[in-house]
Amino acid sequence: MERGKMAEAESLETAAEHERILREIESTDTACIGPTLRSVYDGEEHGRFMEKLETRIRNHDREIEKMCNFHYQGFVDSITELLKVRGEAQKLKNQVTDTNRKLQHEGKELVIAMEELKQCRLQQRNISATVDKLMLCLPVLEMYSKLRDQMKTKRHYPALKTLEHLEHTYLPQVSHYRFCKVMVDNIPKLREEIKDVSMSDLKDFLESIRKHSDKIGETAMKQGNDPYVAEDLVCPREEAQQQRNLDNIIFQQPRIGSKRKPKKDAYTIFDTEIGSTSPKSEQDSGILDVEDEEDDEEVPGAQDLVDFSPVYRCLHIYSVLGARETFENYYRKQRRKQARLVLQPPSNMHETLDGYRKYFNQIVGFFVVEDHILHTTQGLVNRAYIDELWEMALSKTIAALRTHSSYCSDPNLVLDLKNLIVLFADTLQVYGFPVNQLFDMLLEIRDQYSETLLKKWSGIFRNILDSDNYSPIPVTSEEIYKKVVGQFPFQDTELEKQPFPKKFPFSEFVPKVYNQIKEFIYACLKFSEDLHLSSTEVDDMIRKSTNLLLTRTLSSSLQNVIKRKNIGLTELVQIIINTTHLEKSCKYLEEFITNITNVLPETVHTTKLYGTTTFKDARHAAEEEIYTNLNQKIDQFLQLADYDWMTGDLGNKASDYLVDLIAFLRSTFAVFTHLPTLS
Repeated sequence: MERGKMAEAESLETAAEHERILREIESTDTACIGPTLRSVYDGEEHGRFMEKLETRIRNHDREIEKMCNFHYQGFVDSITELLKVRGEAQKLKNQVTDTNRKLQHEGKELVIAMEELKQCRLQQRNISATVDKLMLCLPVLEMYSKLRDQMKTKRHYPALKTLEHLEHTYLPQVSHYRFCKVMVDNIPKLREEIKDVSMSDLKDFLESIRKHSDKIGETAMKQGNDPYVAEDLVCPREEAQQQRNLDNIIFQQPRIGSKRKPKKDAYTIFDTEIGSTSPKSEQDSGILDVEDEEDDEEVPGAQDLVDFSPVYRCLHIYSVLGARETFENYYRKQRRKQARLVLQPPSNMHETLDGYRKYFNQIVGFFVVEDHILHTTQGLVNRAYIDELWEMALSKTIAALRTHSSYCSDPNLVLDLKNLIVLFADTLQVYGFPVNQLFDMLLEIRDQYSETLLKKWSGIFRNILDSDNYSPIPVTSEEIYKKVVGQFPFQDTELEKQPFPKKFPFSEFVPKVYNQIKEFIYACLKFSEDLHLSSTEVDDMIRKSTNLLLTRTLSSSLQNVIKRKNIGLTELVQIIINTTHLEKSCKYLEEFITNITNVLPETVHTTKLYGTTTFKDARHAAEEEIYTNLNQKIDQFLQLADYDWMTGDLGNKASDYLVDLIAFLRSTFAVFTHLPTLS
């Protein structure tokens, strides 16, 4: 029973809820009944709700029907009015249609114009966008065109700078275009091309430098004794003022402590060149033509002949590309090879001085170039590398000079060679190369020079002695007398008082030999010049060489004359007289040497001349020869005589043979009266 009451209560509640929902549906806007209907379906009595909804609809239909029946006549009138309106609407439609057709006809041209305007506006927008894109791309294309022009004109460093700008500044702005991708892909190839071309220029430079080393060295040696001139050597063309900014990769190092004119900057060939419109000529590969500058007051320095820009350019290019070490190794390797070629002397170098000169010029030219590279680049070559090359060059040069100078038999050639070696050493010393070993070697050559002088003077003495008439020099005038006295230090008051004509006691070979001894001393002195020797060393060298001349060369020549088979007693007597006067002249030779060396004879360790001994020995040899010849003549007379040793008749008449012998001895002893008095 209770269950029935509960069901009845629920049914009442459901009915009330459905009624509320229906009221909401009737009073609410159609667009907002969704939540209301949802609440119906959320419950379980939607079937009842539908029944109630149908009942409500039928009630409203009945009310509508009642309402229509009540207002029917008004509805008919409304329909009639509506039909009238329909006709008017049709007329209005026709008028609108006609008006539209006329408007369409009249606006057709305007539509076409508008369409054209639309297309123009579209084209204008496209053109504007294209111009903007082209303005963005044009700098890229201009830079690429500039790059190709620079490559074509061989301006490789500016081309490399342009390539850097193109890659890092311009291409990233237009990287989405296809042509930019082609450029990006081509950049490594261009870098390699720049490397290859710059390396090719360097190879041409090295080859040209090798060929022209003698010209460079010749110019340097001409100026080698003047450090101010020799050091003002670097002026590699007009471009030498265009590279003051080289990113600190290459810079100029001044030499400390050297009194040099400042070198011209050799690194200004790049930065300004980037904006230059005139390409650089590199056809000479590093060697400048200075023949047109002969009229200038200043003589071009050795390195004025050289354009080093290919080296600087290639070094900087390889440095920028990260391959500096490769470049340095290649450069040093090639220069070492060239050094070995330069240091290889020609087989006939000893024949002429030009052979030595060309050899020295090539060596100087090589080291002038390397010295300049050392002081104008940062690390391309270093002092250790230069010192290594110089040690090799020094040893090979000294060995070559020892070998080839040993073939020289002409003292004039040896002297010229010595002067050339001094100039060679002084030139390289200006550049800071140690040359003490060269001067030590010159002391060795000095001994060889002395030997060649002795050989030469041996022939001179032989010719003098052979051509002498071994008779006293006749004098017919005061002029001739003064000439002889001027050639030989002779003083005799009795002879001076005698009237002309008169005779000197000695023959012509005395002044000739005396003057040749002085010439020999002069020749020895010439070799000692510029050897950085002290006066004492020069004096000692001259005295030792002169002693060799007197004791060996002149003594041998005199001995050969004395020992000749056909020499007569008159000649032997004259030789005794001549050697006596030459012996007296030795003190004048001492004074002569003292005057030219400024070293007093009393100085400790001063070597004395051995001329007195030499001439005494010659005189004794001549006296012995006289005794020998006299004995031989007497023996011959006695052997030829036919004496009757058994005769008993002595008679008062001397033997004819004895008379002849006495006459011979009388005439011979008459010659002896001219001999000087022994002191």
